[in-house]
Amino acid sequence: MLFDVVTIFPGFFKGPFDFGVIRRGRERGLIETRVHDLRDFTSDYHRTVDDRPFGGGEGMVFKPEPIFKDVESVPKDHRSEVVVLSTAGQRFNQGEALRLSEAEQVILICGRYEGIDERVVEHLATAEISVGDFILSGGEIAAVVVVDAVTRYVPGVVGKPESILRDSFSDPAALTQLVEHPHYTRPAEFRGWKVPEVLISGDHQAVSQWRQQAALKKTATNRPDLLEFGFRNSDFGFEEEQTDTLVPPNPKSEFRNPNSG
Repeated sequence: MLFDVVTIFPGFFKGPFDFGVIRRGRERGLIETRVHDLRDFTSDYHRTVDDRPFGGGEGMVFKPEPIFKDVESVPKDHRSEVVVLSTAGQRFNQGEALRLSEAEQVILICGRYEGIDERVVEHLATAEISVGDFILSGGEIAAVVVVDAVTRYVPGVVGKPESILRDSFSDPAALTQLVEHPHYTRPAEFRGWKVPEVLISGDHQAVSQWRQQAALKKTATNRPDLLEFGFRNSDFGFEEEQTDTLVPPNPKSEFRNPNSG
């Protein structure tokens, strides 16, 4: 799989692309990363990539010409994805990571300043993505997030493919979107805090049930937006009582898939 990144700070990627799954994928020849300096596609002495927005306003906007020249210079086909990284884009999630992994090439355009000329989004890009509801100085950090998330789906990159299935949001098509269950390791007791007994019981069925319940509890605590209804901890075997009690979720009707819109 090939990743092309369009940026005005190509040196930024010398670090992030040399670690973790991205490095592993590169070393195994499973992915290739190419970073393009957008200023190489300008035609003036000052290598200008931005200008003031029509209609007035603060800040500067990326001009369309250098971006079009850059992306159009990259060999690609109809299966290639051209992604603009922008705070105005659709929310990036596991489902989108899986979708992009099915392409053979992903071209990522890193936004900066006040944004990118909209004609790039309308006539060049196949997708406009935001990694979250917050502001970054530029799309470079977001590009690393996307490349890392997508690379994990490339066959052969992750040592144990089955581990992907246990991650948070591991099945984008599932009706029940839960964060991953808590993890514990040795020692079994640390500063008086003990690992849940069930995890050292050797009862695999009980462990599986506990993990499902613990994942549900953690989802309700940290990501209640993934659930349509609240629940009582006691309904799932937990002692602490939630104050905003409603009815326990029903996987067939009371969970919603965030990827379905």
